[in-house]
Amino acid sequence: FFFFFLLSGYIKSIEVDSGQPFVLLPCRTNDRLPSNASVEWTDRHGNKVHVFQNDCTVPEKQIQFYRERTEMSVDPLQTGDLSLKLKFPTGADTDTFTCCVYSRRKRILMKKQVQLQVKVHQVEVCSGADKVLLPCQTSVELFKSYKVEWKDHENRMVHVFQDGSDYLENQDEFYRNRTETNKDWTQTGDLSLTLKHLTYEDSNIYTCSVFSPDGIEYKKQVQLKVEDCQVEVEEGAESVQLPFKVAPELLKGARVVWWRYDPKPVVTVHTYRYLSDQLQEQDHHYRSRTKMNEDLLQTGDISLTLIRPSAGAAESYRCAVWRR
Repeated sequence: FFFFFLLSGYIKSIEVDSGQPFVLLPCRTNDRLPSNASVEWTDRHGNKVHVFQNDCTVPEKQIQFYRERTEMSVDPLQTGDLSLKLKFPTGADTDTFTCCVYSRRKRILMKKQVQLQVKVHQVEVCSGADKVLLPCQTSVELFKSYKVEWKDHENRMVHVFQDGSDYLENQDEFYRNRTETNKDWTQTGDLSLTLKHLTYEDSNIYTCSVFSPDGIEYKKQVQLKVEDCQVEVEEGAESVQLPFKVAPELLKGARVVWWRYDPKPVVTVHTYRYLSDQLQEQDHHYRSRTKMNEDLLQTGDISLTLIRPSAGAAESYRCAVWRR
């Protein structure tokens, strides 16, 4: 009977981009390991990522999040290569992972940590922009029988493409009539998503997943940040336009409100509902100083024209659309 301790305080750092087929978490030793030892990979919360015991992988012991996404080399105890392959890494996999080797009596024989940082591509756009492209390009061979899904961080369905056409029955209402993908994605590998009529509520992490009949083939994340639009006013300008465009379908029976929220106090600048402007609701400071497009129900352009703006004044405005 024998055992040894090989405890390392050194933490290996690994960086990888989301969209890679896998990342390797390295863990190797030149020391002899007992044939009846077990290997456990855990995350920083102690969740089991991968378990190798009795000369085989034990998937029942790993949590669902890592199921079917982990793999170790053949005969790891004999070769000393205990590295873990983690498939389809996303931002949620950013973590500190620990590899532990246990004796038959659960003594720790070896322990090593690996810090993984999964970098997610970031896209920034101004609120009110007409559209933005969430890029996703793959070299994986694609077939029309594959299904492409875009989901947001709340697991809402953003867009589905299957059997050569859009399949939007399960698309969340928030994204209805606002998404578009390339039709020739099987030839080009371009799975990018166009998201239209941006608001700050579109700031999110979006995941593109490709499924074949055998399971997942590809996954990539894109983080979208919708920033406040910056508009500069020149000295002596007669008017300035605060841009904002939405899907025309959102405006049917809706109430549109523009308000100034900085400097305080918050005041109503312009209200539109019942097919007309509701000027009695606006603050007296903006009387006869605001105008919206007459054809906004057809175009979705709910930009506000502010007459006689204050040059040099730092003011913040917001617009919201409410539907019952």
